[in-house]
Amino acid sequence: MRLSLLAVGRLKSGPERELVERYRQRIEGLGRSLGVAGLDLVEFPESRARRDDDRRGEEAVAILERTGSSALIAFDERGKSPSSDVFADRIRHWRDEGVAGIACVIGGPDGLDPQVLQRAKLVVSFGALTMPHQIVRALVAEQLYRALTIIAGHPYHRAGHDDS
Repeated sequence: MRLSLLAVGRLKSGPERELVERYRQRIEGLGRSLGVAGLDLVEFPESRARRDDDRRGEEAVAILERTGSSALIAFDERGKSPSSDVFADRIRHWRDEGVAGIACVIGGPDGLDPQVLQRAKLVVSFGALTMPHQIVRALVAEQLYRALTIIAGHPYHRAGHDDS
């Protein structure tokens, strides 16, 4: 199974890009033993259309062309906030069903077009707060890595349970 992180906009050089790259490398290393073939990072230019609906629509066409038959996870403030364990279970389930790929999608400044949200198998929110896209990319990459560590039984993830 192939993982992809698709995002509208460019991530400039700096600590956020370095953090995303660090998690990409970790995913690649751990993923091989789990049947996961790394993480592709795909950036789309922001649309230059005048109206926000038109911008979202143009970006949606590019996103949906790239996702193909992959299971799509959209990151949107109106989504659900699953626990990391639930998120990992969903990824495990798709892997075990033979899904060829998972595409994680982050929209541009205007958000995601409804057609992307409708196509999504899962819409995830990191909360109602507005966050910079470069931070969301790092969060998505980290949660993908965390999900793989949960699937592998690796001690990276601690669910916060008090065993005393």
